[in-house]
Amino acid sequence: MSTTRRVFVMSALASLGLACCTSAGDDTDDESSTEESTSSTSSDALGENPADMSAVTIDPAAWCHDLENDVYYQLGVQYCSTPAALAYEAMGVYVPGAYFDATDNGDGTFTCSVSTSGAVGGYTAATAPVVLPVNTPGYSAQEAPTTYSADGLTDYLDAGLVYVLAGCRGRASGENDDGTSYAGGAPWGVTDLKAAIRCIRYNAAAVPGDKSRVFTFGHSGGGAQSALVGATGDSALYASYLKSIGAIFSDADGNAISDSTRGAMCWCPITALDEADEAYEWMMGQYFSEDTRAAGTFTKLLSDDLSDAFVSYVNSVGLTANGGTLNLSEGGEGLYTAGTYYDYLQSVIEDALDSFLADTRFPYTATSSAVVDVPDDGASKEGGSSGPGDTRGVTTTYETVGDYVASLNADEEWVSYDASTNTAAITSVGAFVRCCKPATKDVGAFDALDRSQTENQLFGDSVSEARHFDKTMTQLLSEHASDYGVCPDFSTNYANGYATDIASTDSLGTLQSTRVNMYNPMYFLLDSYTGYDTSRVAPYWRIRTGIDQSDTSLTTEVNLALALVMYSKSVDFETVWGQGHTMAERTGDSTSNLIKWIAGCA
Repeated sequence: MSTTRRVFVMSALASLGLACCTSAGDDTDDESSTEESTSSTSSDALGENPADMSAVTIDPAAWCHDLENDVYYQLGVQYCSTPAALAYEAMGVYVPGAYFDATDNGDGTFTCSVSTSGAVGGYTAATAPVVLPVNTPGYSAQEAPTTYSADGLTDYLDAGLVYVLAGCRGRASGENDDGTSYAGGAPWGVTDLKAAIRCIRYNAAAVPGDKSRVFTFGHSGGGAQSALVGATGDSALYASYLKSIGAIFSDADGNAISDSTRGAMCWCPITALDEADEAYEWMMGQYFSEDTRAAGTFTKLLSDDLSDAFVSYVNSVGLTANGGTLNLSEGGEGLYTAGTYYDYLQSVIEDALDSFLADTRFPYTATSSAVVDVPDDGASKEGGSSGPGDTRGVTTTYETVGDYVASLNADEEWVSYDASTNTAAITSVGAFVRCCKPATKDVGAFDALDRSQTENQLFGDSVSEARHFDKTMTQLLSEHASDYGVCPDFSTNYANGYATDIASTDSLGTLQSTRVNMYNPMYFLLDSYTGYDTSRVAPYWRIRTGIDQSDTSLTTEVNLALALVMYSKSVDFETVWGQGHTMAERTGDSTSNLIKWIAGCA
């Protein structure tokens, strides 16, 4: 990396709120940094309860009962007093029947009180964990349930868990049935989930379960928001947003009510968006030379500069492992593909392959699949936060381990296999990427030049449905305009568009850069960021990702796990060989493994 570009990327990192870097002229984060330093302030000091609490008070005489499955439930429970999005800011609460003493009201409803003796799956009404699913692929909205179905519930309730399905807004703004409009995008989805958690705690006497044992779980954009709820407990940054919807701040005695959680389950979390474009180019983009990475295009130059910026990011944030600080250095086959960080990433890949070999019996049939995203609320494409979509694939059967390894080495020799130990080694991260994890997204993988990515919509506002948000890309496009300008595909309109969007504020007057920080768990987890505060971070984490996914860089999940371990959080992390952007598990199914993990945490 040249000296000029090294100075540039260090300046760019300062603009991301990295406390270890300074940059004259970046005053836009000063105000938010002062506010963010109070993120551990008690909730009651940051807001007052709504004047009328009736809307957020659960009626003990309004429970319905599913006799076949012995489930008591309430739908349409409003978790804030002045909801902006009427179809989303409510929740369904589902309770195992054994946790209630119930009286039939004769009209299809029951009056319930919490049982002191009922038990299910080793839990009681006092000890049962509370689980909140975050089913928001592509940062989409999650509608509040309006009809009852036991589908998807019984595994959790039979295990003794209390299940809360809270609606939340998605990446897009919208309109209510009455014609009023509501804001979507960051940080409203997480704000809504926080309000739901506060409401459950406010109604602790009416709802069974240990309210100190709240767990969130989700995949993709839902995995990201699960991580955010886990990392941002009681952050002052969310106070004004919670106030605006009439969320709860204290109980009847005036004691602060927290929105922090016990644990977060995250499958393929699409997060750390402040450096996601940079990570994508370093991890994957630098090994490909087609389309927007073809020689002679300005986007190829931009790709290299983004990759350089990721190097500076890694060398600035202070991630540690194996007793030392991780770093990237010159060398290897590509742009800064040497150093302890590179070695650590290579070991993660090898561990995933070794786990696959240990778990798999041959003959083995593999399915090569592609996930085709289905936009759910008007975005042109899901991009980095793909939903379940349509899966198509071709199956191939390998008779022996040797056959399988030979298939990996078909284009280049990069995997060596030791039959005596049933383990493998790889020659380089680049070889793995070329074989298994190709760059399928254009340069600007998350913050697209034409604002077409899901994440652009996530950071849209009431003025523009999609906006740019990557400050490093913004500075590169401006400061390297003369370099990029020699290429026919470059336009100064790019730099102007990014600069305009980065300077924008949302309806509450919050800067774009602060909104990005609010949706970045690393901002709260690493002391190299100005928002660092782990005092309310969930103590238990489970992170799973399919190693083949091209939706984001492997560094996304690796860095999240590293940051959590550094600050003594319990982290169960694995990247799963041969799987893509899915609820990846080495063995078993995702629901059973989640329930078992929660039991271990509880």
